[in-house]
Amino acid sequence: MKKKRILVWFAAILTAVTLAGCSTDGQNVPADGSSVESTVEDASTQQGTTDKGSEDDAAKNGSTESTDGSGENGAGGQSGEAGVVSVQDGEQDKAQAVEKNGEIYVLYTSDVHCGVDQGFGYAGLYQIRETLEAQGYDTILVDDGDAIQGELLGLLTKGEAIIDMMNALKYDVAIPGNHEFDYGVERFLELSKKAEFPYVSCNFNYKETPLFDPYVIKEVAGIKIAFVGVTTPSTITQSTPKYFQDETGEYVYGFLRDATGEKLYAAVQKAVDDARAEGADLVYLLAHLGMNAEDSPWTYAEVIENTNGIDVVLDGHSHDSEQVEMKNKDGQAVIRSACGTKLMGIGYSHISADKAVTETGIWNWTSSVSVPELLGLENPVEAMVAEAMVDVQDLLDRKIADSDYMLTIYDPQATDSKGNPIRMVRRAETNLGDFCADAIRAVSGADIAMVNGGGVRANLAAGDITYGNLVKVHPFGNQICMIRATGQQILDALEWSVHAIPDEFGGFLQVSGMRFEVDATIPSGCIVDENGMFAGIRGKRRVTKAWVGDEELNPKKIYVVAGIQYTLLQGGDGYTVFKDAEILAEEMKLDVQVLIDYITDTLQGSISGEAYADPYGQERIVIHDGE
Repeated sequence: MKKKRILVWFAAILTAVTLAGCSTDGQNVPADGSSVESTVEDASTQQGTTDKGSEDDAAKNGSTESTDGSGENGAGGQSGEAGVVSVQDGEQDKAQAVEKNGEIYVLYTSDVHCGVDQGFGYAGLYQIRETLEAQGYDTILVDDGDAIQGELLGLLTKGEAIIDMMNALKYDVAIPGNHEFDYGVERFLELSKKAEFPYVSCNFNYKETPLFDPYVIKEVAGIKIAFVGVTTPSTITQSTPKYFQDETGEYVYGFLRDATGEKLYAAVQKAVDDARAEGADLVYLLAHLGMNAEDSPWTYAEVIENTNGIDVVLDGHSHDSEQVEMKNKDGQAVIRSACGTKLMGIGYSHISADKAVTETGIWNWTSSVSVPELLGLENPVEAMVAEAMVDVQDLLDRKIADSDYMLTIYDPQATDSKGNPIRMVRRAETNLGDFCADAIRAVSGADIAMVNGGGVRANLAAGDITYGNLVKVHPFGNQICMIRATGQQILDALEWSVHAIPDEFGGFLQVSGMRFEVDATIPSGCIVDENGMFAGIRGKRRVTKAWVGDEELNPKKIYVVAGIQYTLLQGGDGYTVFKDAEILAEEMKLDVQVLIDYITDTLQGSISGEAYADPYGQERIVIHDGE
């Protein structure tokens, strides 16, 4: 079968599989001499075929035409008028030299988080696309958001280096994820103008006016494919709430967030209907929605269940790699595909010449050695990545300290049903959470320090600790600040911190200088406003006891509290409790610099002794769950 000759390039990968552990479904590919064709046939994720009937075969001319979803320029400058996309210099001869087969591969990435040299890497993605094109397929490359943030490369350039690479890869369409806004909304809008591809979104708006076109239609090989964009309404609290407000504190940017989800469903449905009316043969929803319970009622499943007309959902946000087929509101099958994070998976959707989606899934790379490094790939994107990484490598590799222990965000023993470690830092105390909070308190001199679990992103392994290791712990470049807060404000903050237990919550607070107990058998009494922000407490509290140092916390007493601006000043994760607190220091140091100072000055370059030996921490947070 011609469509199963997926990438001659994969032959090299499979040759090296005993070293690299390449797979397409999370399992190791056989290293017993199985043919490339049979291995890919067996291992590729299979999804239901969407048969579009007996239309005439599409014209096989390889042309690409793009039309927008509204015909008007959005405020972000990302609208395009209908027309043929120009062929880049040197590409015309290449297109004429290859006989096209009338079939298309939609390739997608999601939650890259600046991991441009990890997994397949951008160089591997480039090679996949080039190989498919050389085999006669047309390709469309799309991204599901959270590309520009997450590593030092993004932090130092405020996302620009990643946009430059996406331009070099000739992305066709992208959507914003919640972390596209971590450098500020205005900065993202600047980057969207620098992008040589359109951003689409049916729900990102400024004062209820859409900023981007809701969809774009790409005509490839005579097939009109619509790409509708949608971003989780949780973005306001999962990025930085202050960025979405004007100078008076009013929310002016939004994502159609309401308690029922109806606004979002209606926007998606309208975009889909409009695309169909414009002649789209297939509709793909590019979604940054995910499957996390905290994002309900805006998860991918809820959107599918409340809409129709979508053929495939290419989804991100929750960093999963689930391949799902489920029913829409009319009982018709819809494929949902996700490809994980950091380019450990490349997603694909194969469209036949008769306009049918024949297969959707992912290619996985499970080795810690990246594809470009293992195979020695040399192509223009690899050269670009290498040049960018040289600029930051000296800083990343500089040793800061050493540690006798693994400092962790995961439960060291428990695993989920698939054998994956359970992330603990967003629902319980960990030694890394203690460490990060201690660093803030030591450097600031505050009575209490708090750090949200969602901002503690990666383990610190035992042994040498480098600057790069610390950047992965705190990748967002947050500033440390200090305030005066009442004991009552602190108690309210703790109550909001634990409201989601036993589920995860990015705003779960790791603390220093205090301890508290939680009765998780009590239903949370936290009140949530229309924007997902804390709005008060009704009924009995979960936090039953709290101490600052050796003294019981006094609700009327004033305490000095240090933490990141995101939580204490900007309302991140819905924290409104400190909005009236006196600000003692608005910008002290970057969170990463705080970790460096704590390790080098306070700990004298060594994490040792008993303070951080226990992965479950020092019993600062005791949770009683009735078991």
